Amino acid sequence: MGSIGNSDGSLFKIPKIKFTKLFINGEFVDAVSGNTFKTIDPRTGEVITRVAEGGKEDIDLAVKAARDAFDKGAWPRMSGSDRGRIMMKYADLIDENIEELAALDGIDAGKLFSMGKAVDIPQCSSLLRYYAGAADKIHGETLKMSREFQAYTLREPIGVVGHIIPWNFPSIMFFMKVAPALAAGCTMIVKPAEQTPLSALFYAHLAKQAGIPDGVINVVTGFGPKAGAAISSHMDVDKVSFTGSTEVGRLVMQAAAQSNLKVVSLELGGKSPVIIFDDADVDMAVDLALIGILFNKGEICVAGSRVYVQEGIYDKFVQKIAEKAKAWVVGDPFDPLSQQGPQVDKNQFEKILSYIEHGKREGATLLTGGKACGEKGYYIEPTIFTDAKEDMLIVKDEIFGPVMSLMKFKTIAEAIEKANSTKYGLAAGIVTNNINTANTVSRSIRAGVIWINCYFAFDKDCPYGGYKMSGFGRDMGLHALEKYLHTKSVVTPIYNSPWL
Repeated sequence: MGSIGNSDGSLFKIPKIKFTKLFINGEFVDAVSGNTFKTIDPRTGEVITRVAEGGKEDIDLAVKAARDAFDKGAWPRMSGSDRGRIMMKYADLIDENIEELAALDGIDAGKLFSMGKAVDIPQCSSLLRYYAGAADKIHGETLKMSREFQAYTLREPIGVVGHIIPWNFPSIMFFMKVAPALAAGCTMIVKPAEQTPLSALFYAHLAKQAGIPDGVINVVTGFGPKAGAAISSHMDVDKVSFTGSTEVGRLVMQAAAQSNLKVVSLELGGKSPVIIFDDADVDMAVDLALIGILFNKGEICVAGSRVYVQEGIYDKFVQKIAEKAKAWVVGDPFDPLSQQGPQVDKNQFEKILSYIEHGKREGATLLTGGKACGEKGYYIEPTIFTDAKEDMLIVKDEIFGPVMSLMKFKTIAEAIEKANSTKYGLAAGIVTNNINTANTVSRSIRAGVIWINCYFAFDKDCPYGGYKMSGFGRDMGLHALEKYLHTKSVVTPIYNSPWL
């Protein structure tokens, strides 16, 4: 792929793309149709390589492999400690390939290479190790029956799982879903986003190296309307876990209902509020709000895209955040000085710019940014609107880009009302030094995760998911295991027992 010059004069060599075929039953294979599609480098708009385009026939083959591995194979039948040992080996292999994996997400998704090496890829191995440790701790219960029976529950793997993952965090999302499903003893088909297929195929290769049996993890690259729809409607898939847009989440649920009523979990869109009170440290609040919208170029479902600032510090806040936004460095994700890379593809780039134009037309005031930047690629300036209103599209819709709507409020009650005036309920941020304010507001906002005096405080032990139209089901933490387990009750009579 060639070399890239960094700001310090050094060169980083982009790795050769090794895996472009579907991974089914432990082997890399062409699509049945022979079709391929382009994957694009968002830094330039140029083609990186062509990848196999899986369709319904390929999903059928992958599901058959997963079904055979579940019904007849070793993975669900081996002890949890043995599964955990293999998962630990998988994690070690990821650690050995951090730089190459981070580079794949850099060229495919425009993600910062430095962040990939420091955060994204290490988080993948961390998730594997966390769930590896949980694999032998999946327990049922002994029940106290009211009649002469003894009973207990078994926690059994749900079966064949379809994971449909998004393009904004191609590596972390892969393991947020795959790791707990592996620990539970499930087999699976992973459909990565068509924009970012490269790292998923590399993870399939590492799974084979780690000793995960053939058919347990299958990766089918392709497009949602064909490959994703085939997973959602397949009669032999027991569960589908989807992260993506609310619109596609509806389609997944419809397909599940119209096929075999498979279990569904959805992590969908967000329009998360950040509420900053007068007693907050303004400099800290500015830093939290800015990273809340610009981290990963705003392509994150929990982006703090609605920022409400109490009137006593509003003017000071606006001045400081404008200065910091203008100094934010947008550039090549392989340049260590860059703070923000390109949007993932041309469609997302144009969608964000269209929302910015909507904001201008609807009467919001453009404080900073508002334009594309750079001579090539899909880069957008950090954009902040003031004088935004709740009925404007930029306040209502998930933009999924570096666009903040900044608004003023007077009272706690007003802040709570505004924060909840959305169809979404994924996350929220509260910045205050008053514990009573923090308690009241955190309990009043209908969202799945509330960050107080912090933002993006994710952790493998902290469950994460939405309220309302942000979906249902939880990723991360031990709660995530629940999505991949059935509860079975076993009851037998007891005779002449001295007690029940």
